[in-house]
Amino acid sequence: MKSTEHDTQLLAGEHGAVPVSSGAASPAHAVHRDDEGAKIGMWLFLFTEIILFGGLFLLFASYFYMFPGDFHNAGTNLNRVLGATNTIVLITSSLTVALAVGAVQRGNIRLSRLYLLATIGFALVFLVIKYVEWSTKIEHGLYPNGPAYMQLPRGEMTFFNLYYLMTGLHAFHIIIGGALITWVWLRMGKGLVTAERYILMENTGLYWHVVDLVWIYLFPLFYLAM
Repeated sequence: MKSTEHDTQLLAGEHGAVPVSSGAASPAHAVHRDDEGAKIGMWLFLFTEIILFGGLFLLFASYFYMFPGDFHNAGTNLNRVLGATNTIVLITSSLTVALAVGAVQRGNIRLSRLYLLATIGFALVFLVIKYVEWSTKIEHGLYPNGPAYMQLPRGEMTFFNLYYLMTGLHAFHIIIGGALITWVWLRMGKGLVTAERYILMENTGLYWHVVDLVWIYLFPLFYLAM
């Protein structure tokens, strides 16, 4: 009995911990983490995203082979300047999210949050430009079952069907990515993402990079399909 009391005093005196007996379990605040498993899980998820868009790219390629002239004509209706601007916006956003990850790894939370805010801003700019672009097409009747759309050759109809499907799906991923980045930004403010715990930040950055990469392929397919 005396030996147990002696062990308790030693633990409290040497480590400043709440007194526990020599046979006590590990501290209650110790939480098991599997950062490597979380990263592998994210890569597996991203692989499914690549399969999804890869299938759509193959679909586009097959129809392009069938209607090269119609795809060329339909592509002239898209605004290359807006498409190129959105490409620059997303490439820059990939840079800011990478800088945010680097900053949090160095323990500079304030700088990391600023980079995340910049990334969110770029995401909003992308969506606004896409909204303007879609609105212009809709005003001109170039949407499924629209007046101008119904007068197009079959190949051009197919082009616009794929355009709305693929760029719309991509915009949906941009919204999800922006929401995730906002969530990480909020958790950083609460001290839940730090230099020692940044796997959530890193996985979110990986997701954002893949979404940006998809657009780099979408841009030439639709805007430069000539």
